[in-house]
Amino acid sequence: MGRLNLTVATWDYDRVRALMDGRVKIEGCEINYIPIPVEEVFHRAYFHTEFDIAEIGFSPFLIALSRGIAPYTAVPAFLSRTFRHSAVYIRTDRGIEGPADLKGRRVGVPEYQMSAVLWFRGVLKDEHGIEAADVNWVQAGLEQAGRADKFPLNLPDGFPLEAAPAGRSLSAMLADGEVDALMSARAPSCFIEGHPKVRRLFPDFRTEEKAYFRRTGIFPIMHAVGIRNELVAEHPWLPASVFKAFSAAKKIADAEFREVAALKIGLPWLAAELESTIETMGADFWPYGVAPNRVTLEAMARYSFEQGLAIRRLTPEEMFAPTTLDETRV
Repeated sequence: MGRLNLTVATWDYDRVRALMDGRVKIEGCEINYIPIPVEEVFHRAYFHTEFDIAEIGFSPFLIALSRGIAPYTAVPAFLSRTFRHSAVYIRTDRGIEGPADLKGRRVGVPEYQMSAVLWFRGVLKDEHGIEAADVNWVQAGLEQAGRADKFPLNLPDGFPLEAAPAGRSLSAMLADGEVDALMSARAPSCFIEGHPKVRRLFPDFRTEEKAYFRRTGIFPIMHAVGIRNELVAEHPWLPASVFKAFSAAKKIADAEFREVAALKIGLPWLAAELESTIETMGADFWPYGVAPNRVTLEAMARYSFEQGLAIRRLTPEEMFAPTTLDETRV
């Protein structure tokens, strides 16, 4: 039997590079690896199912899975994880001093269902008592008009979500005072360019994020890896092999940035940063798999259901191919 020829698409992370350059193989497969920005991967994966294996936004995946329409089967290799306290930008002339002041405000989001926004809405509720319906949401592309959610939303009638005016981007709306704040995984250009009335909600976001992790044990998951359902049905061995390969690639990346005698990564204080991260989060601070991520996965499932996105509350075991829920031990 010949080897499977598969196309893989993710962003160019250190933790996948050993797969990209061939140091790590997916057992039984020959791969064509396409490194492209995540927004393009998501669009082409969710709307056209172009790739055999793809990086997938985890919030849209949970929505689709709960509705029985997910085109991909997930494996618990979490390519992107980020605390999102740094991702909220506000007008300085609206009296917004903290998260509680977002109640009743107009807050822009590139997509209502995107993982970064899901997580911060969860933080608003759990940490500050603000429900999703307490905020007036405005949806538009961050820098370009016309961006849309990946799946239709089933929000209650009268829910405060509106599309931005035609031709308007969120960055322009924040700069011009048409929204009071915005949430975005990428910094808006108005902030990068130093708009005098735009700043982060949490200027000292690192302190906030470390405190959040210490309180909750949550390191937010943004993206996972998905395999086309048809391939999984035809080759049931594939999810475990894909998970094994992505895990091996991450292990190589971990070893490389821990080599501090001669820095492979161009950050002068990398060793100090690594020590600080380990002190806060432990030695395995970016774990793959279900067991070490259960608290984070359960929180994400709860947020998706509470916020009217997933139609039911999923369990971590439902989210992933069954063969990736445990590992072989010798």
